[in-house]
Amino acid sequence: MKAHDGMYIDGAWRPAAGTGTIEVVNPADEQVIDRVPAGTAEDVDAAVRAARAALPGWAATPPAARGALIGALRDVLAARRQEIAETVTAELGAPLTFSQRVHADLPVAVAGSYAELAAGHVFEERIGNSTVHHEPIGVVGAITPWNYPLHQIVAKVAPALAAGCTVVLKPAEDTPLVAQLFAEAVHEAGIPAGVFNLVTGLGPVAGQALAEHEGVDLVSFTGSTAVGRSIAATAGAAVKKVALELGGKSANVILPSADLGRAVATGVANVMSNSGQTCSAWTRMLVHTSQYDEAVGLAAEAAAKYGDRIGPLVSARQRERVRGYIEKGVAEGARLVAGGPESPRERGWYVSPTVLADVTPEMTVAQEEIFGPVLSILRYEDEEEALRIANGTVYGLAGAVWAGDDGEAVAFARRMDTGQVDINGGRFNPLAPFGGYKQSGVGRELGAHGLAEYLQTKSLQF
Repeated sequence: MKAHDGMYIDGAWRPAAGTGTIEVVNPADEQVIDRVPAGTAEDVDAAVRAARAALPGWAATPPAARGALIGALRDVLAARRQEIAETVTAELGAPLTFSQRVHADLPVAVAGSYAELAAGHVFEERIGNSTVHHEPIGVVGAITPWNYPLHQIVAKVAPALAAGCTVVLKPAEDTPLVAQLFAEAVHEAGIPAGVFNLVTGLGPVAGQALAEHEGVDLVSFTGSTAVGRSIAATAGAAVKKVALELGGKSANVILPSADLGRAVATGVANVMSNSGQTCSAWTRMLVHTSQYDEAVGLAAEAAAKYGDRIGPLVSARQRERVRGYIEKGVAEGARLVAGGPESPRERGWYVSPTVLADVTPEMTVAQEEIFGPVLSILRYEDEEEALRIANGTVYGLAGAVWAGDDGEAVAFARRMDTGQVDINGGRFNPLAPFGGYKQSGVGRELGAHGLAEYLQTKSLQF
């Protein structure tokens, strides 16, 4: 792992303006593995100025040429796959095989998709007596989370670059090392100086400075709904565009005609993936009352198998948050059928895979985002009640529906207030738009819809 003591600004590593640092800790053994600079408003200003200076040249670069450079970036990321995986495992705690398959491979696929989209997207179209140009919105301030650290970087930076925008990235303070590795890859790929810039730092300092900087045209943020509200308010005061991918409380609806065993097993696997630290995880399992007891038993058995297969949570703070939710769920009347709040290991920020049964819609664990390996199982009497429960939170990011045939599942899914629904175990598609309804966000990521977030239109009348 190649460590840097500075910020990547205008195509070079520069000393930070201040002397503060952030410790990077391995969640599995609680050992400090590195330190990165704690960026200040001065660092952010330098990065935004570099991005602003590089914007005219990058925006004027033909889309096919931009796509070729994004393709070169994809190739560098693919070549450094093992290093990426090991870095994410060290700073996030994800098991190495999961880091290889998801944290390393998914960003490569997303970068590749934008290499192709940049070359093939229609940036100019004729409508009647008008020519409509789709132009880059400008300088993008990208603020990314720790749970999928490289994927979220690529999901913002790649479409922004494809659109002709320049970028300043502020990664999560818990997982900054893979962001530094990404900056190295950008440099190695030959992307021009100033087009991409990296400032590490704390959210309330560097993140806030980036969100409110007058030289930033769009703020793209992924994280909690509470922080998203703050960023939206800051951007709104400046009439600045935002793209927000926020929290979720996704429902996994199992209709009576479904294959119960497959639906439960897949649902448990979804919640335990990435130690439950996934905003789109199906954390609420809705089961018809006639199958409820069987589903609870199957879920408890499935969860027990993940005891030694999931990694720790990202921080001690996150572990305490999740343990607090488990305790609150039991206090409010939920029945603990697997796992629990007790720490399963003496060292590391681990939480046992946990299943709560007899959860009712008004309980805290059924309403709030937990962000850990905790599944709540709720019962319903008919489809209308299932729909009310599924739609009965402030979130609407993702979900799943299981039924005896796709048509039945689709009919239910079309009534859900959510941005993405998996039908009978449908696979993740990096070309399909990802984003939520209600307080789960504004805008979409991935594919052509993700590219459109970074474009604005200009009409010429003839």
